[in-house]
Amino acid sequence: QEQLVESGGGLVQAGGSLRLSCAASGRTFGNSGMGWFRQAPGKERDFVASISQTGGRTDYADSVKGRFTISRDNAKNTAYLQMNSLKPEDTAVYYCAATNYGLESRNLGNYFYWGQGTQVTVSS
Repeated sequence: QEQLVESGGGLVQAGGSLRLSCAASGRTFGNSGMGWFRQAPGKERDFVASISQTGGRTDYADSVKGRFTISRDNAKNTAYLQMNSLKPEDTAVYYCAATNYGLESRNLGNYFYWGQGTQVTVSS
């Protein structure tokens, strides 16, 4: 059974850093685009970052550009989101997602596999 499992969330003070991991199992996700999305209470799920199958192409939401870095290790079937200079407005549940052999994008509808989410809370 294909599965994505996020880890690395937690409580951090503003200005701090966290590294989220997304471990994939059940199939090889090397042919899938990967993305990170986040959802704050009462808000829609928003795009954060995406990465192409080989990692050669990345994209970021304007709100995180320069602070977050997405990466992947296909040998480990794992994607990462390094988050630096965290702000209280980054507080949300963070989800990783994978396409079904398609290209990565900012569109939630392009992703077939989703993790259960990991909570990130940034205190001021």
